[in-house]
Amino acid sequence: MKTGWIHLTDWPTELVEGFRTLLKGGKASPVGEEAIIVHRSFPHGHVAAALGALRKIGLDRVLGPAGNRCRDLVMAMVVMRLLSPASKLATARMLDAATASTSLGEVLELGDVDENELYTALDWLGERQEHVERALARKHLHDGTLVLYDVSSSYVEGRCCELAKRGYNRDGKKGKLQIVYGLLCAPDGCPVAVEVFEGNTADPNTLGAQIDKLKQRFGLKHVVLVGDRGMITRARIDEELRPAGLDWITALRAPDIQALAAGGVLQMSLFDDRDMASITSPDFPGKRLIVCRNPDLAKLRTHKREELLAATERDLGKIAAAVGRQRRPLRGQAEIGVRVGGVINRHKMAKHFGLTIGEASFSFRRKHDAIAAEAALDGVYVVRANVPAADLDDAATVVAYKSLAQVERAFRCLKTIDLHVRPIHHWNADRVRAHVFLCMLGLYVEHHMRDKLAPMLYDETDHEAASAARVSIVAKAERSQAAKAKEATGHTADGLPVHSLRTLLADLATYSRIEATTALNQKYVFTLYTRPTPTQQRALELLGVNPECSQ
Repeated sequence: MKTGWIHLTDWPTELVEGFRTLLKGGKASPVGEEAIIVHRSFPHGHVAAALGALRKIGLDRVLGPAGNRCRDLVMAMVVMRLLSPASKLATARMLDAATASTSLGEVLELGDVDENELYTALDWLGERQEHVERALARKHLHDGTLVLYDVSSSYVEGRCCELAKRGYNRDGKKGKLQIVYGLLCAPDGCPVAVEVFEGNTADPNTLGAQIDKLKQRFGLKHVVLVGDRGMITRARIDEELRPAGLDWITALRAPDIQALAAGGVLQMSLFDDRDMASITSPDFPGKRLIVCRNPDLAKLRTHKREELLAATERDLGKIAAAVGRQRRPLRGQAEIGVRVGGVINRHKMAKHFGLTIGEASFSFRRKHDAIAAEAALDGVYVVRANVPAADLDDAATVVAYKSLAQVERAFRCLKTIDLHVRPIHHWNADRVRAHVFLCMLGLYVEHHMRDKLAPMLYDETDHEAASAARVSIVAKAERSQAAKAKEATGHTADGLPVHSLRTLLADLATYSRIEATTALNQKYVFTLYTRPTPTQQRALELLGVNPECSQ
């Protein structure tokens, strides 16, 4: 065989470069055609982040074994609540292979998806709620721990759901039916369990179901239940908490605080040189009462009251002018009373005004003594507990009660910011329960994502420094210098832009998963990924997620 040199001098430049590519292990393509043909491009980074976080915390294993299609569809719905909450029909379209708007369906290998399958998967999830909640409780709750509990409500579309009733509407949707649901959280605010009740259920009446859940389903012998003043009432303590052997932390209502002040037990001189003090009262035998006064809160409430008083006077003045005018004056005690009632109900200041209504007269005045008595207690609240001081001192008890703010934040995420539990379109009661539970699982994943991504978010990262900067446990929580720097500059310590979780997920969505073929063999489909930006790379590193790995 003859051998010799190949002279490339006369070769065209493009042919030389193609040959160079082959020698380096690359692939050649026909002249005049693109080397790579892109068929579809999916937003992928946010999918990789949320699905990767779900798998990192083991929620996929809690839901069920691999290979179960209902499990995979539930995982997809949980992720979609985080990325793009929508109806089951819209979610099915975003997951279906033919109409997918993200890479989630491809990553989970869902293929064709329709809304009926999602309803079936939702029913499957509802049947497994007790099993899943037990697994989460084993992971996050133990004997002797604090358990945070609070209640909210959401409106329901339609009139066919047996759970939907008229009740105290927190959404401000007058005339809408609603459901009530109670959320149990671990001490750090991590959601563990949720229960749905009829929409006219009073907050204290939801407590019994939670006690049964903690004692019977979760097998906890002793926990400290933390609830707000409207939840843990005297009746609930006597009838449910005490028989169950649970400790509790709550606060007194305003009338009880006023009674303590009137009886001389609570004196403002307690706060001459401190903002927290322990007191005892014969009205609460054997119970710890920790009185706190927050000066900043006092100023806020004083200012708010004055605004409401002024607004009430202004509107009542308009009614008085209508009664006293010469032309077509307002007449009739009933008619005047209706107008006055509308003003009083709107501003909630009836207790601070004296009203005199006649057939052709109307006058009003401020009750200065009542206003002064209320103002004297501005910024004062009383934490009530039966937990022994040896187990939880006064400061720790106040901190435990104030940690309910984490549950309130969870409700905001559920209802408005991220997961959009409302409006609820399901009519079947079991599906309503499963829908709320699905949203809670989305909140569970979000809680862990926020924890990992905190250095890139406006969230606090240096909790020890923030705690040290706080002058008092009663005062408003302080931010650490690191958190203040992020807020002031808009950048993290390593120079990346600071995000909210929403905007960070939107940024991650620009990281794409691409289906492509080569010009030489268009039957061979392969996957490419765009190069992550520094922000995307950092977020994925914090989550411990490889966006190119689907398992």
